[in-house]
This record gives sequence, C-alpha cells and structure tokens, in this order.
Amino acid sequence: MQIVIQPNADAVAEYGADQFSRLLSKKPDAVLGLATGSTPVALYQKLIGRYQAGELSFAKATSFNLDEYLGLSPEHPQSYRYFMQQQLFDLIDIAPEHTHVPPGNAADPITACHDYETRIEAAGGIDLQLLGIGRNGHIGFNEPSSGLRSRTRVKTLTQATIHDNARFFTEGEYQPHLSITMGIGTILDARKVLLLATGEAKADAVKAMVEGPLSAACPASALQLHQHAVVVLDEAAASKLADLEFYRHIERENQLLLQRLGKS
Repeated sequence: MQIVIQPNADAVAEYGADQFSRLLSKKPDAVLGLATGSTPVALYQKLIGRYQAGELSFAKATSFNLDEYLGLSPEHPQSYRYFMQQQLFDLIDIAPEHTHVPPGNAADPITACHDYETRIEAAGGIDLQLLGIGRNGHIGFNEPSSGLRSRTRVKTLTQATIHDNARFFTEGEYQPHLSITMGIGTILDARKVLLLATGEAKADAVKAMVEGPLSAACPASALQLHQHAVVVLDEAAASKLADLEFYRHIERENQLLLQRLGKS
C-alpha cells in the first residue's frame, strides 16, 4: 500500500479530489466506485467545486456505490441513494442512469446482489474505488469475519457499526441491521483503490490495516493484497503507525521519482 500522510482532513480531501480529477482528465468515461459516510463528504465538496468552476466533468462517467441499507427505499432520507443525491449526484453533471447504488428495497436481495456484480462487469470494472474505514476495520459493510474473496451480498451489521451509525437516525426511527454491500473480492477487483481516513478514532483500525496481519478480523487489511492501493491519512489517523517516519520517507522518494519522470 502507498501510505500518504497529510497535515489535516482538508488536505486529505484535496489529495483525494486530485486522484479523481487526474483519472477523469485522462479517461472521461471512467467507472468510479463511490462511498458514503462522513469522510467522503469533504472530498465530494471539492469535486463539486471543481465541476462548478468548469475544471471537471462527470458527463461520461459511471458510478457504483459500495453499499446500501437493506429495507430502505431510495427516497428514504437515511438511504445511501438519498445521501449520494444530496451530497454529489444532484450537484454535478453525471447522468442519473449512470449512477448505481445497491437496491435496498429489492424484492429479491440475493438476485439483486448478483445483478449488481453483473452490472459492474458489464461496465468494464471499476477504475477507481473510494473507501473509508470503520473503527472495527470494515470497508463497505464488510464487517470483521467477512471472507476476503467475498462478492456483493447481504451482510449483517455488527452492534458496533449499528451504534456508530445510530447518530444518523432519530429516536424511534427504524434503523436497518442488514445491508447489501460489495464484497472484499469485488473491491479488490478495482484497478485502483483510494482509502481516506481522518481523526484519532480511526487510528487503531488504520494500524491494523497497514501493519497488522492479513486477517478477516480487519477486513481492510485485504488491501495489502492490492497492487495499487493508496491510503491517505491525516496526522491523527496515522498517529499509531509504528513506522510513521518510514512511510513519510517512502512518499518523499515517490514524489521525487515522479518529478524526474515528469509525472508530478
């Protein structure tokens, strides 16, 4: 994994936005893997700003989201489809029919999972997959114990994830305990993976992902197997890494090499 440490959360979002901008400038019809949660919001705001400034277009792009709550309609205010419309899709020029979110209200969720995999394959696969990381090391809704070769499927959420996400639901509001999520194997199929993590609350999970063993106990550790995974952290999220200075050294050397090759 390429470990990139930035001074703060805003710089993490800026770095992530640069990754999307570079891809879309080279490949306007890129297939984007997108994520929900608090961490991607700052990145989406950067992308919206660049689109509004005329620096970026999503007109030819296609997107696939990681996950969705099972049992919520797309119009439900807590659904991830609704989140994506509010936070990104309605504010850029991406074609609505090119945006895909797992159908949380599918009559047959098992078939819907298979169909989602088929749609990703038919689109040519994901060029850049955006990820966050849960405090327990989950990526998407792949909770600890998830198979490292798993595909899109129905997944039961842990009590920790339910507790962490409870802040988004009002008291007495139905909160799903099941989801549809891309599997770890699906994520690893992406040509490039970009994981963003900010804040001290993510530091233990980041350490387990980067320096711990490859283990289903930390689903994000599967990124150790990916040939092009970029992990972008702020100082707080990186604070528990044992080899912090080594990662800084590697990134400085990487940037010098890119400059010499004229690819900075």
